[in-house]
Amino acid sequence: MQAILGIIYHSIGGFASGSFYMPFNKVKGWAWESYWIVGGVFSWLIVPPLAAWLTVPGFMQIIAASSSQILFFTFLMGLLWGVGGLSYGLGVRYLGMSLGNSVVLGFCAAFGAIVPSIYYNINPTVGKVSFTDMMATPGGQLVLLGVFVCLVGIGIAGKAGMMKEGELSEEEQKKSVPEFSLVKGLIIAVLSGILSSFFNFGIEAGKPLAEAAVVAGFNPLFQNNVTFVVILWGGLTTNLIWTTILSLKNKSYKDFTNKATPISKNIMFAGLAGTIWFLQFFFYGMGESKLGNGASSWILHMSTIILTANMWGIYRKEWKGVAPKTKWTITAGIVVILLSVVLVGIGNSM
Repeated sequence: MQAILGIIYHSIGGFASGSFYMPFNKVKGWAWESYWIVGGVFSWLIVPPLAAWLTVPGFMQIIAASSSQILFFTFLMGLLWGVGGLSYGLGVRYLGMSLGNSVVLGFCAAFGAIVPSIYYNINPTVGKVSFTDMMATPGGQLVLLGVFVCLVGIGIAGKAGMMKEGELSEEEQKKSVPEFSLVKGLIIAVLSGILSSFFNFGIEAGKPLAEAAVVAGFNPLFQNNVTFVVILWGGLTTNLIWTTILSLKNKSYKDFTNKATPISKNIMFAGLAGTIWFLQFFFYGMGESKLGNGASSWILHMSTIILTANMWGIYRKEWKGVAPKTKWTITAGIVVILLSVVLVGIGNSM
């Protein structure tokens, strides 16, 4: 029953993550950096402490009582993840919901699945599986095979993107993805996928914060909400610096006073996107409390996001007008990525 609940929570979180970018499409007349940071303020600064306060009222006391080393490394992982989250938005911007999410999250799933084991190799913890342990056991080897298969699926999805670029005119591409750029998008997506996996690293680094919440008597289901606050401070820092640079460079800070645009509606939609984004980790934390923060949790979360994002990609007609072979290629890529999820899940259970 606990495993079923974990799967349900992860699925809800994955659906939220795969859907969060949709409200951004309703923002009119603003530069990317303007609506991205508004969404970020909600997802990294406002909503996480609110969620923590509602579920773990003593979260600030737990953070204050924690060692500076734990806070530093948890924040640092959030800082690095923030680069991945920042480039994630650019990846989707240049590749679209379907291809962008498949490539970014495929890499994120692959690296995030093995990051905790590498962490435990460096910092041995009783009862935790290290990367060395994975290499030495059939289950661990199956997990690594699943990671390899995931990368193959990403390659197939990337091939579909190249086929799409060759078949459609620039005008046709921009109907569904206004700023479509395959090469730029793929480079950014690979970088984003690798760095985005550091969120999983942050959960491990901040595990003492979650454990302290349980010891203090709070519901274990919500223990990770304390850790999320610190990780997301790091993400906010990265994104705030970069969007500020872009705003000054492009003078897009004027968006917030430009009455020719629907300012209040733009803030509402950007804030909604940011709130939906945070819900992915709110429910991920609940799922992780049931399944543990191993490869199965991370891969399950990522696969649900990939499925949801591709659903929205179909809805947005991002593959309209391409040849049947191209559609079959992107479908094959998604299926291979999902196969990797199955392999990782089975390997983790072993």
